[in-house]
Amino acid sequence: MNLQPTIKNRKTKNTEEQWTACYCRLSCDDDLDGDSNSIRNQKMLLQKYADENHLRNVRFYVDDGFSGSNFERPDFKRMMSDVEDGKISTVIVKDMSRFGRDHILVGYYTKYYLAEADVRFIAIYDQVDSEKNPDDDITPFKNILNEMYAKDCSKKIKAVFKAKGNAGKHLASVPPLGYKKDPENKEKWIIDEKGAETVREIFKLCVQGFGPTQIARILTERGIDTPAVYLHKNGLPTALKLNERSNIWSPTSISHILADVSYLGHTVNFKFNKKSYKSRRRIPTKKEDWIIFEDTQEAIVDKQTFETVQKIRQAKRRPTDMGEMSPLSGLVYCADCGKKMYLCRCSTTKQKEFFNCSSYRKQLKKTCTSHHITVEALAVLIQDDLRRTIYFAQQQREMFLQTLRKNAATRTEKELKEYSKEIKTSEERIERLDKIIESLYEDKVGGKISEERYLKMSDTYETEQAGLKERVKTLKSEIAKAKEDDDKILDFMMLIYKYNSFEELTPEILRAFIEKVVVHERTKVDGHYRQTVEIFYNFLGAIDRPIWGNELTDEDD
Repeated sequence: MNLQPTIKNRKTKNTEEQWTACYCRLSCDDDLDGDSNSIRNQKMLLQKYADENHLRNVRFYVDDGFSGSNFERPDFKRMMSDVEDGKISTVIVKDMSRFGRDHILVGYYTKYYLAEADVRFIAIYDQVDSEKNPDDDITPFKNILNEMYAKDCSKKIKAVFKAKGNAGKHLASVPPLGYKKDPENKEKWIIDEKGAETVREIFKLCVQGFGPTQIARILTERGIDTPAVYLHKNGLPTALKLNERSNIWSPTSISHILADVSYLGHTVNFKFNKKSYKSRRRIPTKKEDWIIFEDTQEAIVDKQTFETVQKIRQAKRRPTDMGEMSPLSGLVYCADCGKKMYLCRCSTTKQKEFFNCSSYRKQLKKTCTSHHITVEALAVLIQDDLRRTIYFAQQQREMFLQTLRKNAATRTEKELKEYSKEIKTSEERIERLDKIIESLYEDKVGGKISEERYLKMSDTYETEQAGLKERVKTLKSEIAKAKEDDDKILDFMMLIYKYNSFEELTPEILRAFIEKVVVHERTKVDGHYRQTVEIFYNFLGAIDRPIWGNELTDEDD
């Protein structure tokens, strides 16, 4: 099955004719809670839910005796085929485990595959419903805020702002460019499409290799309104006084937009502080003091694009006298000294760009060797490796995921389950030890045991308790790391989903996939020069694949 669904007849299908797919799964290794997971009871539950919620045209898809980690199940594949044909409007399962037990693939199918096909997904017991987005608004804050301002109580105002910020409410009085307040709910931000177009164009230009200064010049030349002018034209307050230079974009404004996490759909609070509510001067706070609430409004920029831009900005590529920089600039590193490699150009009958180790150039060849490699050869190698990676991921998805998990050394589902059980048992024992130690103290005070006896026994129990707490901490850290690794793998799979085929290695694709490229020095083997290149991908690093290697010969260069 392809990563990207091919949706047939989606526009022409009558939604009333589409099916409600009720998916049931049972395997011999499922831990049954009585008979609750039986196919019969799953069917009864799903049918009842569909009837109560007026979901029509119910059809059952049943895989009996298939593991949740295996997505090559007959009826699951049949259901996904019907999704691709536009026959299904809704998919219902008892809980997420019935759909599957692989975090990556479950996330892919539920969050992307079904969403792309406009299919509603419901997991009853987990209270998951892709059509519903429960609002967690806390309503009293606006009235409290107004009251505090009226009373001019600065301390109370700060407390309200802190509470509001901690609750995930927007603290900015005016949304950033691309957003506006919802007329029906001032606490919410919705996309202002005209402003959002400008934001997307800024991110697009950055991915294409343009810096803030260049982007500012391009927008100014196109006559695109600056944020201040845009706010003024739309009757919104702005602290800036407009003049003849108000519609000239500044590199600083571009940099702020490119770094604004709000465009991912997140609320970021406490980025700035004020000495007093009367003061208009904002003092930047440390990033570790920020509080971020995810998915509070619709995103303007997708995650991959945003993270790609941050990597570009960190590289801080600067144009030189050679003119336009190669998209690879800032990504290429020396394998021996670890320094970045410089882009160079030789003046011959045929202009040829190449990379040289910066240490080699700066230190007059004393500290490192050149590690010379042409831009053309390096670009071809990266493009070839990326295409094979995408093909491998599409054609051998299960094997590819196994490879990624092996690289990440992530824990298995069974191991994580055992960790969770151990954590629960340990925490119960820790709580029990607290009560035992407390009881011993009462016995000492009451004269039932001696001071010496109390100290000996309490020391034993406290030592055990400390060991259990340390073990719980370690286990929780392992679980958190496994989830982080799985999330990284899912992010990479989504990149493959987005760029499942490409004609050329554009700056956008390059920055989306590649974290860095490490170039080794040439070696002479059997009269031929060979050169190894390591490619580190975003989210995953170097992918250990026994299927092919990245090596140039003197014929390639």
